[in-house]
Amino acid sequence: MAEPRSTYFPAIPPPPPKASSSYSRHLRDAPYSALSGIVVDGRTPEKCRYQFQVMPRCRERLQVGATNRWRLPDALYTDLLGNAQALKAVNMPYNSTMVRIITAESPKLCTNLEANAPYTFRRSSDRPKTTCGAPLSREPATANLSGVSSKRQGDPAVPGSARMLAPKELFLYHSKKSMSFVGPDVLLKCLGMDWELHRPFLQKAENLAKKLLTVDDPAPQKYYRSPVSETLDSYISHSNFYSNEYRETAKNIAATKEGEKEEGIKPLNHPAHISEERVGSMSVIHLEIDDPLVTKRAMAIALGNLYHDDLDVDLSDVAGVLAAAAALGFKQLVEGCGNIMLKSINYHTVCRYHLAASKHQQEHVVLACERWLELNLIPQLSLQIQLREMSAELLQKILKSSRLFVLSEFSVFRTLAYWLFLQLNTDLQLMPPHSTVLAYFNSLPKCTSFLETDEGHLYLPLFQTVRLHGITDTNNIQDMQIMNILPQSWLINLLSQHYHALQAGGDMAMVRDFHSSGVRQGFIVDDEPHYHSEVVSLHGFHFELKTIREDAKANTYSIYMERLKPGDPILSFRQCERHTFSMRPDREVRYSLTVQYLHEGQHFMHTTGVTTHKFGLGERTCRSQVLTLKDLKEPIYVSFTLLFPPS
Repeated sequence: MAEPRSTYFPAIPPPPPKASSSYSRHLRDAPYSALSGIVVDGRTPEKCRYQFQVMPRCRERLQVGATNRWRLPDALYTDLLGNAQALKAVNMPYNSTMVRIITAESPKLCTNLEANAPYTFRRSSDRPKTTCGAPLSREPATANLSGVSSKRQGDPAVPGSARMLAPKELFLYHSKKSMSFVGPDVLLKCLGMDWELHRPFLQKAENLAKKLLTVDDPAPQKYYRSPVSETLDSYISHSNFYSNEYRETAKNIAATKEGEKEEGIKPLNHPAHISEERVGSMSVIHLEIDDPLVTKRAMAIALGNLYHDDLDVDLSDVAGVLAAAAALGFKQLVEGCGNIMLKSINYHTVCRYHLAASKHQQEHVVLACERWLELNLIPQLSLQIQLREMSAELLQKILKSSRLFVLSEFSVFRTLAYWLFLQLNTDLQLMPPHSTVLAYFNSLPKCTSFLETDEGHLYLPLFQTVRLHGITDTNNIQDMQIMNILPQSWLINLLSQHYHALQAGGDMAMVRDFHSSGVRQGFIVDDEPHYHSEVVSLHGFHFELKTIREDAKANTYSIYMERLKPGDPILSFRQCERHTFSMRPDREVRYSLTVQYLHEGQHFMHTTGVTTHKFGLGERTCRSQVLTLKDLKEPIYVSFTLLFPPS
């Protein structure tokens, strides 16, 4: 009676015949054979000692490797191109082409060198022990070229004794192996699809866990597996408990039984036209979702994250995944999506983030989106097509905010005009130029303004937030007249206020509340330049708004406002020649300087508060209070608010 074998691995196969390995060896040693016999004195080299003692046809092949000169029986001698190719082959590891040639199962590379003998396939043990891209040791180019390399494959490695597995490793190995053969046991019917799930992982979602308590025992179910489920499969396949083979196993378990009765004629929207028919023992639960943010892909990602401790959500899907997680009651995923949103707010995502966070009570995300909009609605979002995604309620709330950053009062009107244009033309895919918006509103009927029509009456509260008395440039007022959005009475009131202020020495008698009626002007300070200034002209008075970087290392800035004299060098020739200048020696001004910036998701705001100062033309009286701030983070949003009270 033979003794049982105690070896852990199978016996090592016998070495291949010498004839079967000659081709691979000659191919490997070809560059060295070609370079043999080269000397520096120019003598004719001896004939190569290593000749291919085979039929000529075995050297004829369709593919070649790094060099095709190795087939020549003689040395290369003065063939400079051949020498260069051979030297290159000596110093380079096997490339993918060479590996394919050596390891191919082709008669061109056969191991049978007899023409009359039948072809025999090569054995796996005859293949070279190499991998694509793995660097192999080569003799240096400066080695002795008079001989041929005698490199051969090393002896096969003999494994040592098997290491004893730890208990934890044994448990993970057997639990993974056993669970990989367990198919899905819960069928979720949601969004018109059938989702294959596994009961142990549904406890993370409160809504699904509650429904599992009320469902019947598993029973044979017929359902349709949509191609969208591949997104869910990609998440489950990376689970620590389900191996990559689980889809094949589930497919075999839940395959449709043969001989099943064919159904009748199916309608066009029946899932059988695009989905795979399956049969399995399942517990069926239903979930109704009425939220346009929850797409099938978002639901697949939310369900897939049930199988992982670490959340895996792309930025492009985070708003929909948040809505899907809220519908499932998956609190961990809801919190994770909120954290992702806080770090990725920009003009492309802010509207979708705000909508999703508002619906699902993520107040910290809502607040962060509103703070971002207060600073970037006009300088960023108003220039992008995503402006149309902003709701009228949110837009009105942002425009009424005291923290709203504006470049000028006309920029507020321009933003509203663009938003209105995008609401009326929903099929646009690119942001239109100003001339297109101007031409569109100019083409509307002239019998009445747009806001006075039935369609435009809904947008009246939005345009009431514009501080029209702060728009003083004649070109801007002309554009407003051409668009014919505002009622004519509003424009007449605007012009009358300007005329009254000019006649009264700048007094803005019709404006009382500073916070809701002050004229705003602003600019953004980034890394460069270190000095920024703008000129604001209002009712014959001209002021320079300045921001100076005092210390680059400490990010220290000084912000102040200064009254300009007629003929000041900073004024343009047209301003000095054409604009109105008041010769009043002093002008009482109510003003406020505000600096805002965002850093690591936090909003920072510094202001002088509402201050009253009489600006004169002398050096001591022409400058406002200086606001000096340290450790500011770019970009910095600087705002000036002015109001001329009655004097």
